[in-house]
Amino acid sequence: MSPTIRVDDEVYEELQKRATPFVDTPNSTLRRVLGLPEKPTQSGGGAAAPSSPEAALRPLLADGRLRTGQRLVWRRRNLNRVHYAEVLENGALRLDDGSVHDTPSGAATALAGNSQNGWTAFATEDGTLLRDMR
Repeated sequence: MSPTIRVDDEVYEELQKRATPFVDTPNSTLRRVLGLPEKPTQSGGGAAAPSSPEAALRPLLADGRLRTGQRLVWRRRNLNRVHYAEVLENGALRLDDGSVHDTPSGAATALAGNSQNGWTAFATEDGTLLRDMR
């Protein structure tokens, strides 16, 4: 049995905004936001999880909001650093060091060395955050 957590209405509404309808569960949404790898869903309940974590960026590629080869930017003003990630054909991100990450949060976490929300960290070069592209 899994532990139960309680969230207030504002947190629940934010989870709903970040979820992919008919695909995500609250758990899969939280895993993505926290930069954790997806777990396969257990049979017998809940919606099916995406086939792989990179599925999160696929809709942005499919409808032209992102394009293969596009460069994303994370401007860390407090550290005076700028990080770049290239969008790959499968929706994964390649960092300047050559490492490939299935989710924006995974890429941001790898860069920072601690848990990061890549959807609020990375933006297009014109300044549009990934979170605002969903």
